[in-house]
Amino acid sequence: MNQSLLRYSLLFGVLLFCAMAIAHFFGLKYPLLFVYFDTPFHAYQDKIIAFTLVTYACFFYSAIRAPQIMPAVLLALTMTVLGLCAVNLSEALAQVLDGRSTWAYWAQTGVFAGYLVWLAFLHRRSLHQA
Repeated sequence: MNQSLLRYSLLFGVLLFCAMAIAHFFGLKYPLLFVYFDTPFHAYQDKIIAFTLVTYACFFYSAIRAPQIMPAVLLALTMTVLGLCAVNLSEALAQVLDGRSTWAYWAQTGVFAGYLVWLAFLHRRSLHQA
């Protein structure tokens, strides 16, 4: 049961990262699909981000097929959450926001952190059932 739940949870990530890639490629600035949805952006940078998100989708799909790479998936997602935290705390973002709240970015970072904890929990349980 836990293996199936882990696989479906990874598949959710594949779909999420594909949706995020599409949003970035076409400049569709929707929360969660585009974390910094209300900040200025450069289209060429978002196309690069889109390609990177496709690699995340491929990576998560590979983990469905080869569960032994889960530690690398968890590390990559951990680095993403830490990176988002660093951006949220950065002076550069504060300057762009000009006094506006970072609450929406922290909420989205929290969603990714929650997803990370969920995957880590399922991975750990799957190891004990193997």
